[in-house]
Amino acid sequence: MSNEPPTDSPPENEYGSHGNEPDEPADPIGDLEDLGSEVDVEGDVEIDEDAAEDDLLGGLKVDDTSDIKVPDRLVDQVIGQEDARDIVLRAAKQHRHVMMIGSPGTGKSMLAKAMSQLLPKENLQDILVYHNPDDSNEPKIRTVPAGKGEQIVDAHREESRKRNQMRSLLMWVIIAVVIGYAFLIAFQPLMGILAAGILYFAFRYTNQGGDAMVPKLLINNADRQTAPFKDATGAHAGALLGDVRHDPFQSGGMGTPAHERVESGAIHEANKGVLFLDEINTLDVRSQQKLMTAIQEGEFSITGQSERSSGAMVQTEPVPCDFIMVAAGNMDAMENMHPALRSRIKGYGYEVYMEDTIDDTPEMRRKYARFVAQEVENDGRLPHFEPNAVSEIILEAKRRAGRKDSLTLELRNLGGLVRVAGDIAKSKGHEKTQREDVLEAKKRSRSIEQQVADDYIERRKDYELRATEKQAVGRVNGLAVMGGDSGIMMPVMAEVTPRQGEGGEIFATGKLQEIAQEAVENVSAIIKKYTGESIADKDIHIQFVQSYEGVEGDSASITVATAVISALEDIPIDQSLAMTGSLSVRGDVLPVGGVTHKIEAAAKAGCDKVIIPKANEQDVMIEDEYKDQIEIIPVSHLSEVLDVALVGEPEKDSLVTRLKSITGKALDKQVGPNSSPSPQ
Repeated sequence: MSNEPPTDSPPENEYGSHGNEPDEPADPIGDLEDLGSEVDVEGDVEIDEDAAEDDLLGGLKVDDTSDIKVPDRLVDQVIGQEDARDIVLRAAKQHRHVMMIGSPGTGKSMLAKAMSQLLPKENLQDILVYHNPDDSNEPKIRTVPAGKGEQIVDAHREESRKRNQMRSLLMWVIIAVVIGYAFLIAFQPLMGILAAGILYFAFRYTNQGGDAMVPKLLINNADRQTAPFKDATGAHAGALLGDVRHDPFQSGGMGTPAHERVESGAIHEANKGVLFLDEINTLDVRSQQKLMTAIQEGEFSITGQSERSSGAMVQTEPVPCDFIMVAAGNMDAMENMHPALRSRIKGYGYEVYMEDTIDDTPEMRRKYARFVAQEVENDGRLPHFEPNAVSEIILEAKRRAGRKDSLTLELRNLGGLVRVAGDIAKSKGHEKTQREDVLEAKKRSRSIEQQVADDYIERRKDYELRATEKQAVGRVNGLAVMGGDSGIMMPVMAEVTPRQGEGGEIFATGKLQEIAQEAVENVSAIIKKYTGESIADKDIHIQFVQSYEGVEGDSASITVATAVISALEDIPIDQSLAMTGSLSVRGDVLPVGGVTHKIEAAAKAGCDKVIIPKANEQDVMIEDEYKDQIEIIPVSHLSEVLDVALVGEPEKDSLVTRLKSITGKALDKQVGPNSSPSPQ
């Protein structure tokens, strides 16, 4: 066999560069409508359509989740992201790139993996790298059908082994002749031994050249059952683009051949498959530029990524990297992404936004029951869930949605709850996971923010930071959210003092962020309009007590307005009350986010009543244990807030009457769910 690389390479794109040819096996993707939209069950289990609307399981009648059939295809296991799923199917069929933008845990990586299962396995290739006898620093590249690479390498190794055996036999024969001549004829044993040693090392040195002829199998897809899926999230340049290892013994003939030091990158390992890059904006600009080149050319040479390494002198022939790229990230990913790379994806692929919530329908509840079955089956160590335990999971999905008639699509966190509940059931020796296990799991799987919030509330109780009086002037119990799913009560205090500057000013402390600062400024307009007093000769000081993490949104607007008006009018506020809500400059109470968590925080802190925007009334999904502890009061206008919060007669009645006379018809408008803006 010749030392030169074989020349009978398969023709370029032997199996077609994009998709299947007409004479290939049936399309593995299938119809777009065949997406597992219905929940399949085994045996005689039925769906009660009459009870589906009110049943948390959507009318699904099962003994436990083992009765629910889990789809085989990963793409059919995706819950809720119908648009993204259709795009993935089309992108796989047409070999298009995809960028997915959305919150963590909404299924971006799962869809990327699903795409790799949809690509044809018949297109997979092995890639070999050969020594180049003309220029050792430019190794040659050859692609062959998957499974052929190992055969070629084995053939070269066998030939090299036989060649080495012949050389070794020749070496020992020559050494024997030299030593025999030195001992028997020349009578110079020392010179004979020295000559034998020189011959031995000479043969060993020249033998290294023969080993260099064995190619290196760079990419091996022999045993792969599906197209490659390579997660290159956070990969450095060498791991992404390939690298050439440094060789400290590069001189004197002791070095490793250049082609042996070539290492493939994620873009090469994803050839004929999917390259997944989450948080793509964290990739450095040079890597993004080279990635764009790889996408455009479909091949990319491997060279050393370190300028100080001997590998920087090596550059292979172009290595195939014909992959589908799935880029993912949050909304900020688009801002810091290389414009040309995004243009490449947008021009030759799809952009899709991943939804956070989905409408709460009987069909979707059945899919969530299937989701629980999927999590149990995929984990392999959890007991199946009883129907009431599944119902509690679905109820938690409704709570975490934070919107009326919706279910959350942040399923990674919900899957964590399933696993914790299953672990608890297993530790207790339960054959099946029960509702009590899920309830305990909800307490044990609290987020760090929730644990901090609960600890903060307990410490406030210990140090009596909650007002001991039943009423106080200029002090309101505000409500906030930490980390998106953890409520906390935060007092707001206001004080009015004689002005110190040229005109009356409003000062606010508590690490206010931009939106919160603007909310305070908007409140000042309401105060000037509705108090009936001139504040030109007054300074108003507002303090967000112990807001160490700062205040970001404007959900404390009604809290600030109530505290300031109380201080200006010297009318006390009920301290058994807490409140949350945004405020327009006309005094309308607007919806806010996280209302459920805020209400529960007020209940934990010992409040008896809580004021929320009327538009958020249908969003309330508090736990059963808090329903009897606190009264929820929905309001539409600032005058309603003051009517509930202020105490004392006749000052309160006088102020509220004055407000009504000023606002007139504005108070007659109720802020309904259809007329209100999005939660702030």
